[in-house]
Amino acid sequence: MKSNGLSLHHPFAFWAGTAAIVAGVLAHVPMFVCASHMGYRMVGMEMDAMMLAGMALIPIGLLLAAYGLMPRMARLRAGTGARGGLHFHVADGVPLNRQHWYLVAVLVIALTIDVMKPATLGFVMPGMTREYELAKQSAGMLAFVALTGTTVGSVVWGVVADRFGRRATILLSALMFIGTAICGAMPSFNWNLAMCFLMGASAGGLLPITFTLMAEMIPAAHRGWLLVALGGLGNSAGYLVAAWAASLLEPVYGWRVLWLLGLPTGAIIILLSRLLPESPRFLATNGLHAEARAVLAKFAGVVDADDGAAADHGPAGDHGPVGMRALLQGGYGPLTIGMGVAGVAWGLVNFGFLLWLPTNLRAMGMDAATATSLLAKSALFALPGTLVVIWLYHSWSTVKTLVTFIGLSCASLLGFFLLGHTGVASTAAMVVATVALLVSASGVIATLIPYASEIYPVHLRATGSGVIAAGSKLGGILGAGFGVVGLFGNVALAALVIALPMAVAALLLARNGIDTRGRRLEEIQGLVGEAAAPAR
Repeated sequence: MKSNGLSLHHPFAFWAGTAAIVAGVLAHVPMFVCASHMGYRMVGMEMDAMMLAGMALIPIGLLLAAYGLMPRMARLRAGTGARGGLHFHVADGVPLNRQHWYLVAVLVIALTIDVMKPATLGFVMPGMTREYELAKQSAGMLAFVALTGTTVGSVVWGVVADRFGRRATILLSALMFIGTAICGAMPSFNWNLAMCFLMGASAGGLLPITFTLMAEMIPAAHRGWLLVALGGLGNSAGYLVAAWAASLLEPVYGWRVLWLLGLPTGAIIILLSRLLPESPRFLATNGLHAEARAVLAKFAGVVDADDGAAADHGPAGDHGPVGMRALLQGGYGPLTIGMGVAGVAWGLVNFGFLLWLPTNLRAMGMDAATATSLLAKSALFALPGTLVVIWLYHSWSTVKTLVTFIGLSCASLLGFFLLGHTGVASTAAMVVATVALLVSASGVIATLIPYASEIYPVHLRATGSGVIAAGSKLGGILGAGFGVVGLFGNVALAALVIALPMAVAALLLARNGIDTRGRRLEEIQGLVGEAAAPAR
């Protein structure tokens, strides 16, 4: 796999670990099948010896696969050629070719699978609630635990990707994703909670890393619009696949089969791994110039250009501070705070304000049927709105597009604040505010993670993208908590509480943001440093 950047550290260990994980999941299937005469209800069943053995095989397989997969950077640097001088501007200037489109296709599939799992949560909740005889509060714990898992996973996997590589982390996340498919065979709700946390943690890592790898592989002229399109296609496809699977399989096999789909869907990512390269920028930053050169040759043809241009990467270890604290240093501090606050605010909108909006619209004087119809039609507006976002991000300005949609979200929330505060029962005004909020919020999340994946330097890119992605999930956790204490029952107060941090985020990014449109990643990194220089 040299043309993909790095060979497996120990191929036998990786594939043996993968086989152990798959065997561990399959060991749960017989008990699931045995429950077919009960409508696949497994609540209260005792775990048999095969199931217990399968549960033990999965963590053993994960450890073995991780050992076989994760590269040993120091050992690789000792054995690689020291020659540097990689000119990434050459790769940034080539047109999109077959290798780029292969990569885009694989990453769209990976993101679809990533989005599919949390989207499935809404389809399994009714059946799970009935089978375990859960109260509403207990059922809500599942969503809370899943969101917590994705928040933790986004941060942890981002750090791992910056340390061990994008490709290795995606594959290890996919293996963990396969292992947590046993959530569909757990006889008790508590075991489901534990597995759901781990499932969220594995899924949470795929999102920021796919954007990171895309940003580092696609030529500068096409990077922006493809990043936004990746998010739009992946999110839409993930929800559609989840809905399709629920409508086709759940009536026959019950809700549990939707969790068991983690095995075949995760396996798809592993099978497509030969089309998944390691980032040459990551390789060069770690001193692996020969490996980086092999990947660039595959994607760009020519990687060394004797045109007098300065090389983009020197020896390993010449980059700046590492770790999450580095995200708050220099010019990256206000950008991280601005994007993080925007992510949290978006999570509050998506997982809090919008969930309570049908109830609040009825309380403001709109009848139930009209409220439901309005939300459905407004969601449809968000689909063509994604095309507008792609066009603006690619043709106008990346940071101005992000700030514009954050500002529009803030304005929409302030509209709800005025409607709720004044008590004006205007259907037309409620329609305008609802459509504007749904479309603008979709624009925020469509541009936020792509912008994060462009703005950070190579050694912080996955960590930074992961932290920003985690912020959007943290907003969901806070939204669930605020819903419990009754904040969203007061539409005016809820809108104002979310609009204020939205406004702060827009101001920070408008003042400190760098337009990344058409610029090479190395150039962007230099501009952020220049912007911070006067403050030192």
